[in-house]
Amino acid sequence: MNGSGLEFEKPILELERKIEELRKFTSSENIDLQSEISRLQEKLQGLKEEIFANLTPWQRVQIARHPQRPYTLDYIDMIMSDFIELHGDRKFADDKAMVCGLAGFETGKIVVIGHQKGRDTNENLMRNFGSANPEGYRKALRVMKLAEKFGVPIVCLIDTPGAYPGVGAEERGQAEAIAYNLREMAGIRVPIVIVVIGEGGSGGALGIGVGDRICVMENAYYSVISPEGCAAILWKDRAKADVAASALKLTADDLLKMGIIDDIIPEPLGGAHRDPSVSAENLKNAIHKHIKELSGMSAEEIVQARYQKFRNMGVFGSEN
Repeated sequence: MNGSGLEFEKPILELERKIEELRKFTSSENIDLQSEISRLQEKLQGLKEEIFANLTPWQRVQIARHPQRPYTLDYIDMIMSDFIELHGDRKFADDKAMVCGLAGFETGKIVVIGHQKGRDTNENLMRNFGSANPEGYRKALRVMKLAEKFGVPIVCLIDTPGAYPGVGAEERGQAEAIAYNLREMAGIRVPIVIVVIGEGGSGGALGIGVGDRICVMENAYYSVISPEGCAAILWKDRAKADVAASALKLTADDLLKMGIIDDIIPEPLGGAHRDPSVSAENLKNAIHKHIKELSGMSAEEIVQARYQKFRNMGVFGSEN
């Protein structure tokens, strides 16, 4: 297993440790314990299937936040080629929490935009823990406009706990930057494929989240507020985050049932961090499929369908 385990994964970790110890003992003492190892491996597989088939929404949130989960730049490296990063919003600064650039893909040239977290303390400080400032959203829109100018599809990879709420960000117009992106993305005349690859928190996610196809990876989440934030507001107790996660309907399954998203991208058993290459292949296939579907539509058809897509969200009926 990659990295540290989560609380609910402890039985799996203990069994994996035992199997590893038996393998080392077999190697050092030249004793054949393969039958015992095979038996434990079968038990381990069954335990994994049982645990990961019955995950609660809060447990999926924890997997979405796993420190070894692939981030935007990891996926760019694995499924795209010739990536050229573009920097700066031409108004204030370059926001390293938002990565933007041109890349090669199976379907041709694309523009890729995504939140980027760090792997250690120093990198997280540089990337602002994946929470973009207003200049990040303005940079993203600048690059989207380039994509529109040259007729290139856009892929947005969402992975943020939320937009940065600091005083400086508010002074520079955080809310306005996100709102402006929502309006402008609605009218971009090229295909836009959105994928939530980890955390999809609040307006920070939605600021690059208006598109023709919205996908969520199996263990990612997409929500108007974090479970901890919701719990703090409703119950004055962040410890009730698990209750809030269930109430928020933030999992991929819930979002698909409500018509908020179009596709769930499967992950390896246990989460994307357990086998990043498989996760990357699944992501590549989904992006390829949706770009191909959209490529046959005219610019007018794309914009009109996108408008109707978002107008239809939240529509419900009642019986008298």
